[in-house]
Amino acid sequence: MSDNAPATGTPVPYDAVVLAGGAARRLGGADKPGLRVGGRTLIDRVLAACAGAGTTVVVAGRRPTTRPVRWTREDPPGAGPVAALAAGLRLTTAEHTVVLSADLPFLQPATLRHLLTVLRETDADGALLTDADGRDQPLVAAYRTAALRRELAALAAAPDGLAGLPLRRLTGALSLTRVPDPLASFDCDTWDDLVNARARIREHGHVLEEWISAVKNELGIDLDVDTGVLLDLARDAAHGVARPAAPLTTFLVGYAAAQGKGGPEAVAEAARKAVALALRWEEENNGGGKNGGGKEGSGGASAQDAG
Repeated sequence: MSDNAPATGTPVPYDAVVLAGGAARRLGGADKPGLRVGGRTLIDRVLAACAGAGTTVVVAGRRPTTRPVRWTREDPPGAGPVAALAAGLRLTTAEHTVVLSADLPFLQPATLRHLLTVLRETDADGALLTDADGRDQPLVAAYRTAALRRELAALAAAPDGLAGLPLRRLTGALSLTRVPDPLASFDCDTWDDLVNARARIREHGHVLEEWISAVKNELGIDLDVDTGVLLDLARDAAHGVARPAAPLTTFLVGYAAAQGKGGPEAVAEAARKAVALALRWEEENNGGGKNGGGKEGSGGASAQDAG
């Protein structure tokens, strides 16, 4: 759902730091990372987007998440985003670090790959998204880890240290490349933002993608399959056999693929066989192949009689 096309070429290795300990004042102090969009918490949606990270560090109090991460806190807790980033960075080792807020409902892995590719192909210290109004979004960005550490060390040497510093004090000292992406940079700062995000994923062009992602996340499935194949199978089973055959058949196809410990290819092959069977049923129901299933006049029930 990102406006940016997926980056091509060799993936850039990276670590991720997710800042999830803000006060959420414009949400009345609500637990913002735990709010749900499309049935998934905001933080789980962000963690799914950065699942390719070598190490993912979340700076916040511990909470259940759908994938394992490393946890840390800024010192003292509530000292602000610069102090939080410094705490998270201490647990990273990769040359590049993706820095994210925990309230990005539309962030996708392709967006992060694109940012990392842009960063690799320039001499900049970082590549960040800009929102629909052209504003910098430093918490949807990829940085050179060494550049972050250099500037954090300079800020920490000041008498007041890192506590309470705004992010612009850090990013203002960096050379940055900007990548416009109004969708991926959309964050949920207010209740209206949350309502808009929930409405957007139910739009016709996105709802199936969102639903499948949510189901896979809920069931712990990491498998990319051709959704169109399964939809065609459900249609053929419903039309050629009976409407309840659609969900039952797709379940059995998935079960067959799992028994064979197969990936997308196994699902596709099982679906092909099931579609062929549904088409044979439809042919019989339409009066075709009268002699294909046995001798005419043998007394067997017709497809119509069996229904």
